[in-house]
Amino acid sequence: MLETIMISLIFCKVKGLKITPLFKNWTIYPVMFMELIYIIMQVNIYLENYSVINYVGVLKTMYLCSYLPLIFKYNQYISAIIGAGFVIIGGILNDIAISVNNGYMPVFPTVSYLTGYAKADSFSRVNDIHILGDSTTKLKILTDIIDVGYSVLSIGDVFIRVYVFIIIYNVVKLLNTTKEKN
Repeated sequence: MLETIMISLIFCKVKGLKITPLFKNWTIYPVMFMELIYIIMQVNIYLENYSVINYVGVLKTMYLCSYLPLIFKYNQYISAIIGAGFVIIGGILNDIAISVNNGYMPVFPTVSYLTGYAKADSFSRVNDIHILGDSTTKLKILTDIIDVGYSVLSIGDVFIRVYVFIIIYNVVKLLNTTKEKN
């Protein structure tokens, strides 16, 4: 979700906010550590080491929890509740897509083929809920159709990422409106 953090920080800059105070406190570093783990996972997948996929569920939970220090330190409870609502909606949308497609999430890679992230035989070699989408896919709009080159996202995944955006933006905004910079 590094791109979501970057989009949030760019949005902050466009709004005239300073982002450096965010990095002057330890609370952002659990998030950055988890981002590093995700980058390592993405590199492993690119190198066709698909065994790391077994850890995605646990890491996703750990990643979302890595925002808790920011939430608690800067009292972002309302932002967290709103963000959690987006996570729930995103999860429901993903569950609907999986349910109507016989327990699988169809994936429609495009750019990922060009970057080498997805290969024609990847989906048959990886034993998880993702399958290559085809003409039999139901509710294609809810499946993994948003290809960013190193991942293919669903609309549900985008909703889940709104949580990240909301927390980062509101913490930066708070740091710019208060004297507290640590």
